[in-house]
Amino acid sequence: MKLTKHTHSCVRLEKDGKVLVIDPGTFTREPVLDGADAVLVTHEHFDHVDVERLKAAGPGIEVWTCQGVADALGDVPAGVHVVRAGDAFEAAGFSVKVFGEWHAKNHPDVPVVQNVGFMVDDEVFYPGDALTVPGVDVPTLLVPTNAPWMKLLEMVEYLRAVRPARAYSTHDGLLNDVGLTLVDNYLRMESDKQGADMRRLAPGDSVEL
Repeated sequence: MKLTKHTHSCVRLEKDGKVLVIDPGTFTREPVLDGADAVLVTHEHFDHVDVERLKAAGPGIEVWTCQGVADALGDVPAGVHVVRAGDAFEAAGFSVKVFGEWHAKNHPDVPVVQNVGFMVDDEVFYPGDALTVPGVDVPTLLVPTNAPWMKLLEMVEYLRAVRPARAYSTHDGLLNDVGLTLVDNYLRMESDKQGADMRRLAPGDSVEL
């Protein structure tokens, strides 16, 4: 499986000629839906789902997501499937399991929205905007590293709770070069401590899993 990191929250997975895209939001300017067969969306925030882009993608791409996103995608031509914690399904030849229900608390006056995490092929876990511990082995964790709802200490604690063999940064599009350097340093320290491959991929970088 090939994993490609894109700007901020979006990743693209490729296997056997099929393409699965996770969280193509408005911060992601790359043509990530070109050639895509299916899309997973964790929650309704604009940095994770670009409704207009999905509308323009046409009927060939199916979407799996929570109810809150599905409601916003009512007139998107692609098929939209609602999933919840505990569900399992196949999307474009990838096996997917769903973990988690809610977004991390963001602000005392902002309601908490639905958020589902996705485990793809028992290899890659993408929690969305939550620090969900799935309770199963996670070979590759896409770890949030910066957000209004988290701090770097929580990122480290999450890495220690999940203990993945590999972890790659996501949700890092709000950072300048100074902030990215901090993320790099924290990931390197934890990588050394756990003896794992933990690092930030720049937009466009790929790894083979």
